[in-house]
Amino acid sequence: MKHCFYNETVGFFYNNSRKELTTYWRTKDVLVVALGLTVSVIVLLTNLLVITAIIINRRFHYPIYYLLGNLAAADLFAGIAYMFLMFHTGPRTAELSLKTWFIRQSLLDTSLTASVVNLLAIAVERHQTVFTMQLHSKMSNQRVMILIFCIWVTALLLGLIPSYGWHCLCALEKCSSMAPLYSRSYLTFWAISNLVIFLIMVVVYTHIFIYVKRKMTRMSKHTSFHPRYKETMISLVKTVTIILSAFVICWTPGQVVLLLDGLGCKSCNVLAVEKYVLLLAEINSLINAIVYSYRDNEMRNTFRRILCFVCYRNSKYTPTVVKLNTTDRRTLSQNGHFTVDSSI
Repeated sequence: MKHCFYNETVGFFYNNSRKELTTYWRTKDVLVVALGLTVSVIVLLTNLLVITAIIINRRFHYPIYYLLGNLAAADLFAGIAYMFLMFHTGPRTAELSLKTWFIRQSLLDTSLTASVVNLLAIAVERHQTVFTMQLHSKMSNQRVMILIFCIWVTALLLGLIPSYGWHCLCALEKCSSMAPLYSRSYLTFWAISNLVIFLIMVVVYTHIFIYVKRKMTRMSKHTSFHPRYKETMISLVKTVTIILSAFVICWTPGQVVLLLDGLGCKSCNVLAVEKYVLLLAEINSLINAIVYSYRDNEMRNTFRRILCFVCYRNSKYTPTVVKLNTTDRRTLSQNGHFTVDSSI
């Protein structure tokens, strides 16, 4: 019969995993917390701005923007979770109860999982619209809401599983080094799940990239080739490149480190880099807002209206006014469908 250690302190499990638990603030701890809180505040403000813009501008009431809004909500949640971590790290970790420690980790796991799954949903939606040469997906609002609901259910399940059994409180030999109360098998499962999602995203965006490149090559041979269509395609290729680059840079190091820890690598000094790879993953929540929103002209115009609300208080915003230089500018392709001059 297994003996469980539900009444032990957090320090007990940290000692078991040989993870350092300080009782005073070191310069390194102060710098990590200061940087972490700064990133969290920026993430909160930028994603809150995105959500507000999508709510107040009726021209954003389409499936892709609902998914972008949900991505911003997930990243906003990630900012809150990371800020909670910053207020409960360093010397304060030793003062946490087991329940509070699990809450701290569950918030991070849930928010980061929701962000990753949202990125996958957006990739699939973009694939559908690009290949059908449509301005917006034909997905109904009801289906979008169901999809968003499924994203959060998945994120919650993956985030809460360790708190409800997939831990090492009853098997100390299975405790991980990075998360001393988590089972190494859970870290392996979580890392592999995210890497699989990452690979699917790479396949989807690579398919988009190849299609766009071939389309541009074929269309450029025709004298009737519309310059606006070429501009749209180039913008899309740039966005795809930024998306993949940002995702690889921000997520791959953390997933590899988690996988190494989950597999029980003894020679891998995962503890030396854990705080930095987590911060790098959090920075992706900031990059998401920039890539998916700030490259959209109409979104940027809405941001200006929000930020300069006092200046524009005497003027009423009418979303039905369409300017030729906004993202709603459309180009008729050769097959008769409309495309949009947008970077999303």
